[in-house]
Amino acid sequence: MSDPLNPEQLRSLTPLNVLSEQQWRELRSQLVPQPLLTGQLLFRRGDQARLTYYLLAGELSLVDQEGRQQRIGAGSDLSCHPLSPSLPRLHEVRALSDSSVLVLDSATLDRLVTWRLAYQDLLLDLGQEHDELEWLERLLDNPLFAKVPPSNVRAMLARLQRIELAAGSTVLREGESGDCCYFLYSGRAEVMRGADSDQQILAELEVGACFGEEALLADRPRNATVTLLEDGVVLRLDRQDFFALLKAPVVNEVSLGEAARLLSDGGQWLDVRLQEEYECGHALQSLHMPLQLLRLKARLLDKARTYLCYCDSGKRSASAVFLLSQLGFSACSLRNGLDALPAVQRASLLCERGSGYLARSGGRTERSR
Repeated sequence: MSDPLNPEQLRSLTPLNVLSEQQWRELRSQLVPQPLLTGQLLFRRGDQARLTYYLLAGELSLVDQEGRQQRIGAGSDLSCHPLSPSLPRLHEVRALSDSSVLVLDSATLDRLVTWRLAYQDLLLDLGQEHDELEWLERLLDNPLFAKVPPSNVRAMLARLQRIELAAGSTVLREGESGDCCYFLYSGRAEVMRGADSDQQILAELEVGACFGEEALLADRPRNATVTLLEDGVVLRLDRQDFFALLKAPVVNEVSLGEAARLLSDGGQWLDVRLQEEYECGHALQSLHMPLQLLRLKARLLDKARTYLCYCDSGKRSASAVFLLSQLGFSACSLRNGLDALPAVQRASLLCERGSGYLARSGGRTERSR
């Protein structure tokens, strides 16, 4: 089996190139090139497997329902984007030469991309308020936050209680009931289980680590003792705030038909994907404002209009709607995103050039090319 791809190879693939190295490590088992022999079929037209494909080496043939053929070679601009991403597939894809492809689980990739772009906005905003931005980035890499909306994290940070402790202090003790969890802000901490001669060291915690959450999730006594190895600072989060953190927001969603009605009443499409994705195809008259910059550029929007947010799966647009709603805008999300649209509807909605707007710095927008 081939070795996993390295970061340099991943940085050319959209939207994989926005992920952190921590997220690439989460995908590591999938980041292995798959061989494809000359003439071998990759997928048929109409295929509905929730997989994302990238061409890494060789050349492929994409044939649509009209029999038109498109050739894609590795290293081209087209090869940097997923192959025939719509479901059901619009093309039959075969290898024109011995090739290799990357095959990823679409749901996992979309979750990681949405998380990363949403938290980029949070980090940019909080970077002005927190001296230790590196600590915050480490905190957000914790799997606990994988599905937590950034707005919830923002509220959680305001509720954390800072506690300074000396080396040797016990933060939590095995067998005690759990009424809170902690985050290690500075210093080193040791996790132990058992007592006296049966005591066993389980792990040493790194800065940004969350501990004590298992007792809250399982509603059971603490299963280990955590002690500081040196002077440090921990941040305490109470039980009720912990569960409020995990609660997902409710987002207003609309079908394509409902979106058309809102557009006729003065609404506007808002594309929250990456610019590379936008340039591959976007809705007519849509405004491009990527999720990670949405909070910074929201001042360019009109609170008298309704914004119809869209992305490929609906996850990024749901985060955008929640953020815009907090800022006082009227917004809704295209239900399940572009990927859920039938091929005819998707083709009629998206265009490759023109008829759109890019949000620029300095409080202006300009027509896309």
